[in-house]
Amino acid sequence: MTEFRSVAAATGEPTGPAFAVHGPAEVDAACAAAADAFDVYRATDRETRATFLEAIATEILGIGDELIEAAMLESGLPRARLEGERGRTVGQLRMFADVVRKGAWQQLRIDPAMPDRQPLPRPDLRLRMIPLGPVAVFGASNFPLAFSTAGGDTASALAAGCPVVVKGHPAHPRTGELVAAAIARAVAACGLPSGVFGHLVGPSNDLGAALVQDARIAAVGFTGSRAGGLALVRLAQARPVPIPVYAEMSSINPVLLLPEALKARGAALGTAFVGSLTMGAGQFCTNPGLVLAIEGEGLDAFLAAATEAVGGAPAQTMLTGGIGQAYRSGVAALESAPGVDKLAEGPSGGAMQGHAALFRTTAQAFLAEKALGHEVFGASSIVVICRNVRELETVLRSLEGQLTVTLHMDESDQAMAATLLPALEIKAGRILANGWPTGVEVCHAMVHGGPFPATSDPRTTSVGSLAIDRFLRPVSYQNLSSAVLPPELRDDARGDGAPRLIDGVLTL
Repeated sequence: MTEFRSVAAATGEPTGPAFAVHGPAEVDAACAAAADAFDVYRATDRETRATFLEAIATEILGIGDELIEAAMLESGLPRARLEGERGRTVGQLRMFADVVRKGAWQQLRIDPAMPDRQPLPRPDLRLRMIPLGPVAVFGASNFPLAFSTAGGDTASALAAGCPVVVKGHPAHPRTGELVAAAIARAVAACGLPSGVFGHLVGPSNDLGAALVQDARIAAVGFTGSRAGGLALVRLAQARPVPIPVYAEMSSINPVLLLPEALKARGAALGTAFVGSLTMGAGQFCTNPGLVLAIEGEGLDAFLAAATEAVGGAPAQTMLTGGIGQAYRSGVAALESAPGVDKLAEGPSGGAMQGHAALFRTTAQAFLAEKALGHEVFGASSIVVICRNVRELETVLRSLEGQLTVTLHMDESDQAMAATLLPALEIKAGRILANGWPTGVEVCHAMVHGGPFPATSDPRTTSVGSLAIDRFLRPVSYQNLSSAVLPPELRDDARGDGAPRLIDGVLTL
């Protein structure tokens, strides 16, 4: 295959002009350019790099409605959702520009020499974080803007000083092309080497495999399926020089309905839960695919309201035909699983649409069938009915790692919540109360990560300012003269606004 075309999500039909399929030659050229650009780009000062990130944001906004219309056609997502996602994409870039300017990401540390210390003198030691090198980023299917070509992985890697080579998602090549051109314009406007950003497209998995295996790539950012993420991890670890893969993969995001909250507002919780479940056809990595609750009248009210809401939820266009088929297969597997009852399903739609589905099972049945705890990517969820809090905690501890765990609780539930908190911390990267996991705030305190299989590295996040740390590594400098030291570690650089830890004391 030498070229391919966009597919309209709503119809499954090819649309628009053809795109050239990139192969080994294009991978080699992109990685070579990124490697050539690395030394120049990583040496840029904080203001230059921040200005570059802001220029990308401006260029993306400058595309205007053409970008939104392309993304609507290729993803099937509505205008309002994509306009909001564009705002988030631009906001991420501007947030990282602010992070770069303030300089805390450098983690500057200085332990001055102690020549008279007994029994041994201490040498002069200074530390800073430096960028890893060129980063491969894989665009996500469900966020054609915020987790794709100029998404969080790209923004954080560029903020760290790493050139980026993006493997665009084949479901939205036109959207990716528009954004890639915007980044290229920003690169040129800021006078940076063209290899600071590269963009590869094609429908084959071989393209991504070749990118990860290229010796010049130093790290990988990925958002997608567990199978896809693990395949990249295996490739990266099999290299002569293994590299980290930061893969956000699979999560069912359990929601715990505690007794007093259920008693007070079970029906309202049921309706609100379905609103979160069906948002965007359920195609969110934080979709609430599991509910844990203790049997009783409050749970009965929740189930009645949720059943009614699911039954009235209209079918929605799925991102791709393949995602739609996988969702229908997952729902069929839940229907046939022992001990599982289907409570409701929404009206079916066309071939490219998915309908909501709600299931119920017992704690015993859930614990007996491990597959019930696997992600079904779409608007389906299973309610596990527990006899008491001990059984609920047993189910909770049996789960795989998660991106989120949600608690719905009233004041009288707080003691139970505090008892459960240690288990929640072990299982998830984000614990939230009296809300819904769909929706990830881009800020400094956000964690969008978690234990396997939520991510391949539970120590990191792909959303928020802490995401920059994935693409940095520490270097310590011992007894180097001021003339040789990096400028930010010299004694005369202490007025540049970056915080420093000097002999264990934070200095601003």
